[in-house]
Amino acid sequence: MRYQGKIQNWKDDKGFGFIKPNGGGNQVFVHIKSFLNRQRRPVGDELVTYELKVDAKGRAQAENVAFVGERAPSNTSTERSNTALIFASAFIVFVSVSTLVGKLPFAVLWLYLFGSTVTFLVYAFDKSAAMNDRWRTKEDTLHLFALVGGWPGALAAQNLLRHKSKKRSFQIGFWFTVVLNCSALAWLFSPSGSEVLRALLSSE
Repeated sequence: MRYQGKIQNWKDDKGFGFIKPNGGGNQVFVHIKSFLNRQRRPVGDELVTYELKVDAKGRAQAENVAFVGERAPSNTSTERSNTALIFASAFIVFVSVSTLVGKLPFAVLWLYLFGSTVTFLVYAFDKSAAMNDRWRTKEDTLHLFALVGGWPGALAAQNLLRHKSKKRSFQIGFWFTVVLNCSALAWLFSPSGSEVLRALLSSE
């Protein structure tokens, strides 16, 4: 059964708010991940329809939330998510192959694998903190993890966990760190970068 109500007390930085039912009664908790259209974020006072469910603590929560008068969302968001995951996986495969053929030292592959794992966990922690109103990880810290090699893990977290994937200012900063990191990796394949690598490896 679907109900109708109005978005109230929306906190966009935390990704949640409440719905005031049209027929009266207690407000219903709603999280950004419960919206059918992931390309549009609420700002407050929008009319929505929703289904009700009860969470593990017995609290009413909205799911399958749709904005009134809006067409059903397309598959564009899903397609972008798949593309991002393929890109991150292909990059890790590229670094792995480059390591196996001797173009890169094993330390570079380890940096990307370890960094991506840690970054994914940091994103998961931050998402949990946002949902439970706890201490948040600073965006600059998330960007730093991405810059030093954790961006494949960050990209996976953004799309699998639906965290920090829609905030435009954050995405601009994130992709800037990806470009910087990939530029540094490309330099390692250049003659000067190769000389530095050989010098580092010979000194070990």
